[in-house]
Amino acid sequence: MLKKISILVFAVGTALSPVISYAAAGDDVDELRADSKRKNEWIQIKKDRLKQITTWAKQEEGKNIRSFKVDMVVDANLETLARVHFDVENIKRWFWETKESRLLKKVSDREYYYYQVFNAPLTIPDRDTIVHVIVEPFNAKKGYMALKCNAAPTFMPPQPGRTRVQSQDYVVKFTPIDKNTTHLEAEGYIDPGGVIPSWAINFVQRSAPYTSMLGLARMVQLPYYREGSGALDFTYIE
Repeated sequence: MLKKISILVFAVGTALSPVISYAAAGDDVDELRADSKRKNEWIQIKKDRLKQITTWAKQEEGKNIRSFKVDMVVDANLETLARVHFDVENIKRWFWETKESRLLKKVSDREYYYYQVFNAPLTIPDRDTIVHVIVEPFNAKKGYMALKCNAAPTFMPPQPGRTRVQSQDYVVKFTPIDKNTTHLEAEGYIDPGGVIPSWAINFVQRSAPYTSMLGLARMVQLPYYREGSGALDFTYIE
């Protein structure tokens, strides 16, 4: 599962990249503001035909932050993707602006909590989050594996100098296409909390899901995951 994406993945850390450099792109920001008036409609943000990645954003009624959606064809089988997502300690290697990631609690082979810290620019406090993950293993009848991720902000006490993410809710779905290819779909919503201009957050969200997917694409090519033979910590197939 989705960051360097939950969505991914989610997504998550999506508001925490240095926003000043993005703010310089005035035309793109103006476009974003115009898009924000189109409530409850998915707007295509990026379509990379070569890498088979498409991303969308949606401004929903009653929310300041945009929801996101990702569609990707991954050059890896389901087990490889499961190994990457279940390797919580290395989420920081591919998920958007993640500077720290570690497992907090394994509840069962289908449920766990992990801690994630996102890098924030300048004097803005870093964001941290506790993510509660429910694994829905693949089976022949269902035809896919899913990770249901939700923020659990009260799972551990606030950490000094960090602002706790209150909403980090998304689902990642993995559907095998053949023995070497998997269709990945992710959709969700992340609100980093604290004081950050909404337009800046939304603007970064235009780029972060795509960047995270590029990171994921690199990770699944590593022999450590592609050729892994050890038991996984969590069940990905029934």
